[in-house]
Amino acid sequence: MPGIEYAPCGDYLLPLITPSGPPRKSAKSLGRYARMRRAYLREHRPILYSQLLFSERLFPHLREIDEAARNKLETITDRELAHNIICEELICD
Repeated sequence: MPGIEYAPCGDYLLPLITPSGPPRKSAKSLGRYARMRRAYLREHRPILYSQLLFSERLFPHLREIDEAARNKLETITDRELAHNIICEELICD
């Protein structure tokens, strides 16, 4: 098959597959929630983890999860802050 290199291993030829890591041009490290998601996938969903890793969709998936979690946390924080301000105004009046 063109484009795939193979290495002999005994009587077999095994494909040389190396997953790419996070893109170097956006050397942005993974956030807390992305690391938690990666640990969950490794431990509880190893097949999905492998599929995402070898199809090179793992790091975009992890970044999407991290962004969504941070947005949700920000929304919850804003709501709680607004609620506390309203409660303080009602108590002080």
